[in-house]
Amino acid sequence: MPFAEIDGISTRYEVVGEGPPLLMFSPGGFDARIEKWSDLGVYKRIKLLDHLPRHFQCILFDRRENGQSGGRVEALTWDHYVRQGAGLLDHLGIERAHLMGGCMGCCPVTAFAVANPGRVSSMVLFWPVGGPNYRISSQKRFAEHIAFVEEAGLQGVVDLVRSHDKNFSADPRGGPWGQPIRNSEAFADDYAAIDSAGYVATVRQMLANLIDRDTAPGAEPEALMALDIPSLIVPGADGFHATSAARYLQECLSGAEYWDVLPDELSEGAANARVIEFLQENS
Repeated sequence: MPFAEIDGISTRYEVVGEGPPLLMFSPGGFDARIEKWSDLGVYKRIKLLDHLPRHFQCILFDRRENGQSGGRVEALTWDHYVRQGAGLLDHLGIERAHLMGGCMGCCPVTAFAVANPGRVSSMVLFWPVGGPNYRISSQKRFAEHIAFVEEAGLQGVVDLVRSHDKNFSADPRGGPWGQPIRNSEAFADDYAAIDSAGYVATVRQMLANLIDRDTAPGAEPEALMALDIPSLIVPGADGFHATSAARYLQECLSGAEYWDVLPDELSEGAANARVIEFLQENS
């Protein structure tokens, strides 16, 4: 697969299908890789990539710090992920696109729409993350990483993540830069040399930037309410994808279509027909 240099960071991407462009922010939490659209939970079941490329130019990518994309130690905000997505569109010479986010990928989609409303034809928000359980579990994950750094140091983090292939969600001790450590010897050396106290401060700020509410993160409600972009919301219903988070987005996004379907009733045929119909109506 090709790579693009965006904001000084290498981004692995793939373009499949033909038609109006659809920029897809991967699901999978802190393991947001292209493959998650095909092998993760509900996405494996409904097989979006067996259907969407027949109608759209699907632009897939590994989010920075995930998969084969690179990373940089900094106090990440949702706007950092927006810059990656917008930079990929620039790289491909695309001015305007539909956006689709799955799971945690919904957060940069809404932030993208706020930052670049003229570049967004429509938004599909599929199982947006959020809710108090999501916030609490995320804070515990970051706290576990910080505790490990304070005990073992950053070289200890490097040694740990190289001892297995688990991501930040599966083994929080390894932190959000585990995959770039595995991908690059130079990144690992630079990471291990960072001042631990400064690093911990960066991680704490990153947590505050990303996980700051008991509903759907990503963009401020006042900014969402000012948007006039067609939106389709497909709710989840578990501890990480609270239905309340999807309803919050419906409340904030004027005229949003809320597909009130139970997760167990979400079939391959129905899901793809609904998403394709919405995107075609707004192309």
